Amino acid sequence: MSSRPQSATPTVAHAPTAVRPALVWTALALVYVLWGSTYLGIRVAVESLPPLTSAAARFAAAALVLAVVLRFRRGPGALRVDRRQLGSAALVGLLLLAGGNGLVVLAESGPAGEALPSGIAALLVATVPLLVVLLRTLGGDRPRLWTFAGVALGFVGLVLLVLPTGGPGTVPLAGAFTVVVGAACWSVGSFLSGRIRMPADPFVATVYEMAAGALALAVVAGVRGELAGFSPAEVTARSWAALAYLMVAGSLVAFTAYVWLLHHAPISLVATYAYVNPAVAVALGALLAAEPVTHQVLLGGAVIVAGVAVVVSTERPRKRVPDPADGAAPELARR
Repeated sequence: MSSRPQSATPTVAHAPTAVRPALVWTALALVYVLWGSTYLGIRVAVESLPPLTSAAARFAAAALVLAVVLRFRRGPGALRVDRRQLGSAALVGLLLLAGGNGLVVLAESGPAGEALPSGIAALLVATVPLLVVLLRTLGGDRPRLWTFAGVALGFVGLVLLVLPTGGPGTVPLAGAFTVVVGAACWSVGSFLSGRIRMPADPFVATVYEMAAGALALAVVAGVRGELAGFSPAEVTARSWAALAYLMVAGSLVAFTAYVWLLHHAPISLVATYAYVNPAVAVALGALLAAEPVTHQVLLGGAVIVAGVAVVVSTERPRKRVPDPADGAAPELARR
């Protein structure tokens, strides 16, 4: 998952190249379904795998595969960056992957009643574009009035979603708070990445971000003692399968499809992933993991998604915005 947007949604500086509509919708479907499904994948993976260790393994493997592909396709200098670019990519990777994704993984792990359902986690992560707008405002930007209206609406939905009701299906507050902190880390990484000197190629930046995130996650996992008494033989086949799915589908296939879409589809269409992914996650959690979908979840989730939709639809670049070739990789690209 990297993001270097100047606005709450990723943008490109050039008009999309004309391609067959079927290809665009195929790539968009991949982003919708694969990124939306990663929340359920995380929940299944942490059933028998140490949470942060599994996340570290996921990003390390994805970084290695992407680095090898770039090396063979582009030659020996494909991954060359200067120290400043390397440091920037590492910082963004720490915020997005170790902070953002790592906290989501932690929130979804644990016994029943304490672990946050995957659909709820996705709805909470959907607040990232709203948080980015607030950071832009603090940085001196002036988003449109409708953008602020969308932010306000989204946060009303957040309150509705986590408001304790005392009945069955109540959202675990500790897990919800953990995901909100993770979303804040992701938002800061998204905000900073558009303002610091990143590697010019988004795929190269991805390699270093994933490597830095994996290293940090492994260190924290070691400090937590996740591997003490751990035996790979005790890991279930479904957890191994979920981890492999996250590595390939979430971190490689969907990201590649997203970068391709940035070059070949209108950004207004591509940005719809921000509010389609949570709907996919909630549906898959209910259908495949029997996660409860209460009236509170439906109401709060609908209000959050509506707020994000308002922000996405009203945000338009006012000046030249960064091209992915200049280091503007997509937001939420590491789920």
